[in-house]
Amino acid sequence: MSKSINFCLLLLYTFVFYSCNNNEDYEPVDTNDSVLNLPEQPFDYESLNLPSHFTTNLPGQPLPTSVNGIDNTPNDNPITNEGATLGRVLFYDKKLSANGTTACASCHKQDKGFSDDAILSIGFDGGFTGRHSMTLINSRYYQRGRFFWDERAATLEEQVLMPFQDPVEMGMTLEEVVSTVQEQSYYPELFESAFGTQDIDSDKISKALSQFVRSIVSYSSKYDTGRVVSAAPGANFSNFTVEENLGKNLFLQSIPNGGGACFGCHTTEAFVSANPGPQNNGLDLVSTTDNGAGDVFNNPIFVGRFKTSTLRNIELTAPYMHDGRFATLEEVVEHYNSGIQSHPTLSPALTDNNGNPVRLNFTETEKAALVAFLAPNHKVCK
Repeated sequence: MSKSINFCLLLLYTFVFYSCNNNEDYEPVDTNDSVLNLPEQPFDYESLNLPSHFTTNLPGQPLPTSVNGIDNTPNDNPITNEGATLGRVLFYDKKLSANGTTACASCHKQDKGFSDDAILSIGFDGGFTGRHSMTLINSRYYQRGRFFWDERAATLEEQVLMPFQDPVEMGMTLEEVVSTVQEQSYYPELFESAFGTQDIDSDKISKALSQFVRSIVSYSSKYDTGRVVSAAPGANFSNFTVEENLGKNLFLQSIPNGGGACFGCHTTEAFVSANPGPQNNGLDLVSTTDNGAGDVFNNPIFVGRFKTSTLRNIELTAPYMHDGRFATLEEVVEHYNSGIQSHPTLSPALTDNNGNPVRLNFTETEKAALVAFLAPNHKVCK
């Protein structure tokens, strides 16, 4: 496969603490819409090589530690090297917007943990998106399989086509997307390799993009280096500082035991949600401008609820929350420490025995330790 194609590609970085792997063989290229020559052999998207702690449930634990059973990859769309390669091209192709200025990667920036450093992302014509750009890392690990902050998309295959058709984000119709892909000389061979035919339609576009997104998995990091030689997540990691180990213990321990019980909502070794749906984390006393999943599901219990994202690469994905209201992790930690609001749909995990919002009452040392666990200094490995 040696077609020359025009699209913007960013090098996928590997970070010391939380890292995206499986795609780390990408070579750096000029990102100014230069010509990229695809390698004769596609990158290996299929072989995750997950460490054993990702796939082993520890006995006697109240919450799952493995990712077993929460992979939302459908049987009719497994990741293939050729399919994910095609998806990668589509992901970075700015031609697939109304004026050729915006790609999926414009709002899901690789060096920002496949999120955006802006509070609201800028669409093709200068408009702003309604919510902050959610990270795409570990998207495959959510058993419920719904996407967007309000979970309006039932599957990833459905979700990846919606930004193209959004009047703010990319401003296309689905027919225009298909037609534009058909017009580019570099796509027929990619579709042939991925699907055995040069026929281009929205279903194949959807499947290829979904394969690429599901290939973005974080599993080799400073945490994982320490975890692989430890009997359990709660053991002190030899490669962690005293502060990082304290933060890790606060993250894992229950509230009655002096911890923050963060693992309850960001569970498994992928630090993803294993709960049955969106949650209300007490950002507001009442919902006013954004009802979240309450505008999608016809049930008042969903008002003010939003999808829980992974905490992998969390240092890179600021600002935080669906509306980007918190600029730093220190602000996020302080919210859970002292700022949870008593919303009518507040998650029960964030209430005390009397139904009031939890107050962790962490010391300054403990808050700093939790931040140190989540976001130590990182470096780029090339």
